[in-house]
Amino acid sequence: MAAEIQPKALTRKPILLQRVEGSQDVVNMAVLVPKEEGVISVSEDRTVRVWLKRDNGQYWPSIYHAMPSPCSCMSFNPETRRLSIGLDNGTISEFILSEDYNKMTPVKNYQAHQSRVTMVLFVLEMEWLLSTGQDKHFTWHCSESGQRLGGYRTSSGPSGLQFDVDTRHVFVGDHSGQVTILKLEQENCSLVTTIKGHTGGVTALCWDPVHRVLFSGSSDHSVIMWDIGGRKGTAIELQGHNDKVQALSYAPHTRQLISCGGDGGIVVWNMDVQRQETPEWLDSDSCQKCDQPFFWNFKQMWDSKKIGLRQHHCRKCGKAVCGKCSSKRSSIPLMGFEFEVRVCDSCHESITDEERAPTATFHDSKHNIVHVHFDATRGWLLTCGTDKVIKLWDMTPVVS
Repeated sequence: MAAEIQPKALTRKPILLQRVEGSQDVVNMAVLVPKEEGVISVSEDRTVRVWLKRDNGQYWPSIYHAMPSPCSCMSFNPETRRLSIGLDNGTISEFILSEDYNKMTPVKNYQAHQSRVTMVLFVLEMEWLLSTGQDKHFTWHCSESGQRLGGYRTSSGPSGLQFDVDTRHVFVGDHSGQVTILKLEQENCSLVTTIKGHTGGVTALCWDPVHRVLFSGSSDHSVIMWDIGGRKGTAIELQGHNDKVQALSYAPHTRQLISCGGDGGIVVWNMDVQRQETPEWLDSDSCQKCDQPFFWNFKQMWDSKKIGLRQHHCRKCGKAVCGKCSSKRSSIPLMGFEFEVRVCDSCHESITDEERAPTATFHDSKHNIVHVHFDATRGWLLTCGTDKVIKLWDMTPVVS
């Protein structure tokens, strides 16, 4: 009797549509042009390029514009075709692109910062231009008059910037791992609060205005989801990268978060599940399972005539345990641990197969990603890498 052939499970993964090459240095930021098969990029090689797809299927620059300083960041508004470019010398240069994306017209320059601009964000509803710089300042300007409206000095170099139009709250992430929340008025700002949960610097921020959730990526390899709207201080940790998280993007229609990192990984997180906060790690001088003393507990070691043990923590219950009582490993996806982590023996027995079911998918971009842009309408993802290459991906097999 012939053996029954089992069909192989279909592996859903992003489809690489195009590689856009030609930059002489790192492409720091790029965006997909909505309703057009085009890309706008800014690079460390001082160029601004608008790439349009030609009849032969390749992307070629329709605009090649040299700037006076390396281009560090950009913001593009499709409705007005306004392009704001942050430069290494602290200037923000503004242009208007023609309807056919074959010409860019200079509008004005903003002397926004004393050193490299790290993030720039144009807010059409307010006619504001927000920016952060390596001079440890957040500033905002009126885009109509060019006048500086105000600023705020952060404790560390800013590295992430997001804005909520409804409440006029601005979120500034910095290299210390802190996120500063400010309330902006027309000509002044006030500090609302600061939040901190990362052990490394914040490298990326992403805001979901519908569910009022802020995502922060960090050099500590993690992503944290901050429930700002819930007003309960809920923070959910997501662990799915082996290197620093470099970029974040959110698909609101499917409630999926896309995180990309220095490991080349593209991780797609299902945020439409009931996730749990990771527990606080408990302090103890002895194992909270077997009562064996830890190595600094000299009194108990002397009294019991036992050698002190190293302290570990169960990622599920947070208890301080010895190595013998936490010899097992398990993934806990609803707590954000997609990889196997240390758990105590009793928690290992309590975790069901259903609780181990993954809530994220993992994909290899094959380049060290520094920036992403997601077009939810087409389901396309753009990634920029340190290899000077822009890659375009069809994400519909995994973001749906």
